[in-house]
Amino acid sequence: MIPRIVLAAPSSGAGKTSIATGLIAALTDRGLAVSPHKVGPDYIDPGYHSLAAGRPGRNLDNWLVGEERIVPLFLHGARGADVAVVEGVMGLFDGASHPSVEPGFGSTAHVATQLRAPVVLVVDASAQARSVAAVVHGFATFEPTVRLGGVILNRVGSDRHEAILREALGSAGVPVLGAVRRITDLETPSRHLGLVPAAERSAEAVRTVRALGAVVGSSVDLDAVLRLARSAPDLDAAPWEPAAEVTRVEGRPVVAVAGGPAFTFGYAETAELLAAAGADVVTVDPLRDQALPPGTAGLVVGGGFPEVHASALAANVGLRTAIAELAATGAPIAAECAGLLYLASALDDEPMCGVLDAQAAMHPRLALGYRAAVALTDSVLAPAGTRVRGHEFHRTRTTPGAGPTPAWQWNAEGPEGFVQGGVHASYLHLNWAGSPGMASRFVAAAARVRAGVPS
Repeated sequence: MIPRIVLAAPSSGAGKTSIATGLIAALTDRGLAVSPHKVGPDYIDPGYHSLAAGRPGRNLDNWLVGEERIVPLFLHGARGADVAVVEGVMGLFDGASHPSVEPGFGSTAHVATQLRAPVVLVVDASAQARSVAAVVHGFATFEPTVRLGGVILNRVGSDRHEAILREALGSAGVPVLGAVRRITDLETPSRHLGLVPAAERSAEAVRTVRALGAVVGSSVDLDAVLRLARSAPDLDAAPWEPAAEVTRVEGRPVVAVAGGPAFTFGYAETAELLAAAGADVVTVDPLRDQALPPGTAGLVVGGGFPEVHASALAANVGLRTAIAELAATGAPIAAECAGLLYLASALDDEPMCGVLDAQAAMHPRLALGYRAAVALTDSVLAPAGTRVRGHEFHRTRTTPGAGPTPAWQWNAEGPEGFVQGGVHASYLHLNWAGSPGMASRFVAAAARVRAGVPS
């Protein structure tokens, strides 16, 4: 039994992330162990959640991991927690836009139903008064399987405005759990792919999270929120176990995982699966570390913002050289999106690792969406023909977009990505919990390198 609530909104831009982060921080300040979760593939919001809770923020995405894993992954992440806070994505009923799934698939409502969790609707009240009751009534009755347990009014202008809103909602049958005023100083800065990651803002992000916790703690009835969370019934499932998903490899090869401010996009389950498969997982920061960890036999470079840090990445010649040398040995290297850019010859004319004969640059068009992909080439991640579900999220392009032996193809698009020796580099983001065999295959390749066995 994990007490839990899902924070949703009528649409994007209502302030879900600020309210969710503030609520996590406020409950943590009470001495509670709070397990933070995010619906969908987003990497940035969980960073703020993690900062507020002091434990990893985890994603719950039906597309990426499959419906059967949502509850087990939730229970895995929430182990030892007193309460779980799940932040939704987009509007409550907005799901994956893909022809292979039904409307609403992967939506916040979908996940709330799977978790049997009550929903708290965060409503941006800045430009409405009595009409708020119609909005809440509609969301409360639209889908009977979703239990709307309360409302938090956000961006309230004044005491009078709050009184009008509360009076209007008195007949809606959904309790008001809090009213948060407009505080522009606490808005999190954004740029070309959304919010600036917490890891890049460092001390400033810590101050913002603390301030959000103070505001939500003084504006929201935390006792009422906890009572609502405790009304969620037991879940009839066992927690996800990484060790049960992989084949353990002997030899304990060192697998480095890129981190630091330039590479903030990653799912906690990836490192857990690598460790369960027998790897000694260590972190390397390409902005600061001059060399790979001793004995590195494999490297994972996830997503992030190398375009923001291109000059600093280029200046770290020692690590760029070490990665090129590692690739030359045939060691497994898995690179997603930002990792692809880092392995390229250049990014916005700044020299990168030079592992791939490709040039990367910023592009005016955003590439965004879920992808159903098939592997075109045998690689350290998967055999050719393997089908996976991932997502794409970037404003850069590489020239060429694919190598002689491409990584993937999705839908009617042409080949994408690069498979070259032990390197697998692509724009496709994957949650390895949805394809756990990748971890075993990758660690087995690293173990062969460590043992000196030719690939």
